[in-house]
Amino acid sequence: MNRPAKVALPPPALIETTEALVSLCDRLATAEFVTVDTEFMRERTYWPELCVIQIAGPEDVAVIDAQAAGLDLAPLYALFDNPAVTKVFHAARQDIEIFVLRTGRVPTPLFDTQVAAMVAGFGDQVGYDALVGALTGAVIDKAFRFSDWSARPLTAQQIAYAAADVTHLRRVYTKLRARLEREGRLEWVAEEMAALADPATYRTAPEDAWLRLRSRSGNRRFLAVLRAVAAWREREAQRINIPRQRLVKDETLLEIAAQAPADAAGLARARGFPRSIAEGKAGAALLAAIAEAKALPDDALPPAPERNGMRPSPALVALLKVLLAAKCDEHHVAQRLVASADDIERLASEDEPDIPALHGWRRRVFGEDALALKGGRVALAAEGRRIRLVPLG
Repeated sequence: MNRPAKVALPPPALIETTEALVSLCDRLATAEFVTVDTEFMRERTYWPELCVIQIAGPEDVAVIDAQAAGLDLAPLYALFDNPAVTKVFHAARQDIEIFVLRTGRVPTPLFDTQVAAMVAGFGDQVGYDALVGALTGAVIDKAFRFSDWSARPLTAQQIAYAAADVTHLRRVYTKLRARLEREGRLEWVAEEMAALADPATYRTAPEDAWLRLRSRSGNRRFLAVLRAVAAWREREAQRINIPRQRLVKDETLLEIAAQAPADAAGLARARGFPRSIAEGKAGAALLAAIAEAKALPDDALPPAPERNGMRPSPALVALLKVLLAAKCDEHHVAQRLVASADDIERLASEDEPDIPALHGWRRRVFGEDALALKGGRVALAAEGRRIRLVPLG
């Protein structure tokens, strides 16, 4: 049997001039939505190096060479500000961070298909490849996943690979949106988008960098020194544009905070801390920051982590986790989206903590039943392969 020949689709446009970008964005300004992705390099730098932007509308698929000489991305940023065009990403945080760093604004309105997939029951942090396969049947070519996107010229294979991401994303978005609309869950996604749409989500002040280290020490003086040395690392990594871990690793930073050295020799004794930094201007700035933190009055020290009295009962934590799994299975929603491990511990140890699981749709799905279980008003029972709630009293 003779099979019809496949019709070759036109290759994606490579945008290298402002004039071509203006023409593309004028066409996309009439679209209901556009799909967006980026390729960037960050292995050797603190700041992400934007290399390529992929974008697709109903008819257009384009790869924008963000490093093309003389290219002005202002027309693209104007499209991102257009409230009539939804900007669709998958796992949007890193992509959006780049645009916030460049413009101070988040593309709006925004739709993240990874979040939508969790709401629709595809599991925690579903990968793009798996989602495309599940919803479209397509197989993603992974050959250029670790390509050097800063090298020029871009090859035809790189351009095709980059364009494929936003091409498939069009179908993923339309299918996910239709599914969520049928199930009445678009408002659930909208709640998540509110956090992603806040520019503050993508900015961390150097003075807050110590919070990433999640120290459980109750020594407030140690925490003050840790705050100071983490802020120093953040500023220094930004200044010379290298990854913070390449400058000083977390474990070294914690050791320095614990030892609080007073001179370059003491600083150089910290495992993994370069002597060249300890004895230079950057080391002097770090020692000054440590000395300042050690001299802070008590009322200026950071608060110790809240202990909330006794540790939560491991048995109650386990019960709440079983309930979370059962309710998320019942409602076909990812557990991670409803409550984190920290949320469960707080729920077990506090009367009614201010956590996402006790607000909005999460409270309806899980929070109310969790409070009832903790309060002894319901119990868990196995019924075949399912867990159900049994009213008590």
